[in-house]
Amino acid sequence: MTQTHADYQLSQLDQLEAESIHIFREVAAEFEKPVLMFSGGKDSIVMLRLAEKAFHPAKIPFPMLQVDTGFDFPEVLACRDSWVDRLGVRMVVASVDDAIAEGVVVDDGKTSRNRLQIGTLLNAIEKEGFTAAFGGGRRDEEKARAKERVYSHRDEFGQWDPKMQRPELWSLYNGRIHSGEHMRIFPLSNWTELDIWHYIHQEQIEIPSIYFSHQRKVIERDGMLLSASDAVQPKGDEKIETKTVRFRTVGDMTLTGCVESPAATTAEIIDEIAIARVTERGATRGDDRFSEAAMEDRKKEGYF
Repeated sequence: MTQTHADYQLSQLDQLEAESIHIFREVAAEFEKPVLMFSGGKDSIVMLRLAEKAFHPAKIPFPMLQVDTGFDFPEVLACRDSWVDRLGVRMVVASVDDAIAEGVVVDDGKTSRNRLQIGTLLNAIEKEGFTAAFGGGRRDEEKARAKERVYSHRDEFGQWDPKMQRPELWSLYNGRIHSGEHMRIFPLSNWTELDIWHYIHQEQIEIPSIYFSHQRKVIERDGMLLSASDAVQPKGDEKIETKTVRFRTVGDMTLTGCVESPAATTAEIIDEIAIARVTERGATRGDDRFSEAAMEDRKKEGYF
């Protein structure tokens, strides 16, 4: 009689999940005061789900940190609050408006709220004394992301020097830091946008509703469809139109565009992303269009 043997080969998603969980546990054991940076987007939500799994049945042993630009999508904030209520995690909110009022950053009327997040974030990390900050960056997301490794050292000014990357041979991480410095940690470094969506589909993870196809009033500007709101109004010959759209990424609503799409389920989104030839940031993030090195310049200053 033929013997049937169990297949112990892990799937690609299982391998990625196991690696990320290992990173979360390693950081929790090594660093005195970690924090999970949380934007409310799909990547940070997947990161939160992985952290939940890493320490289950105990609670996640570190807080979450969100930098509030004042222009976040309401659907994103509602999803954030749902996760916080369910997990019982401490939520630290660093407000750009408060940072402006306290003189931490200067609003000159020209600099975007997205860039003002940098000083706001660094001030929150210093104020709270965080020694490691988990970020949801993926290496397929934008060229500058690919220059960083899982552990990304930041100096006492919160700055990143791409020439000073530490080697990570055999997945051994060097977390040594001096007083005032901190480490950025990227558990999703080896994930792609498609991996993220496959994982969301597999785990049935709650994400903001704006990731799915819906009717929305939009304004076409610089080749992007921006959501019409109090903060985004038509200029010149621009006009407000109603289109069937969804968001591939979420952020400051004044800079984050949506794409026309009928994809209303995770399965349909997976099919759509599988044939996409433009990254989500390249297609829908206005702050990455200023120059070829826009993201890298911001990361050197202390951006996510």
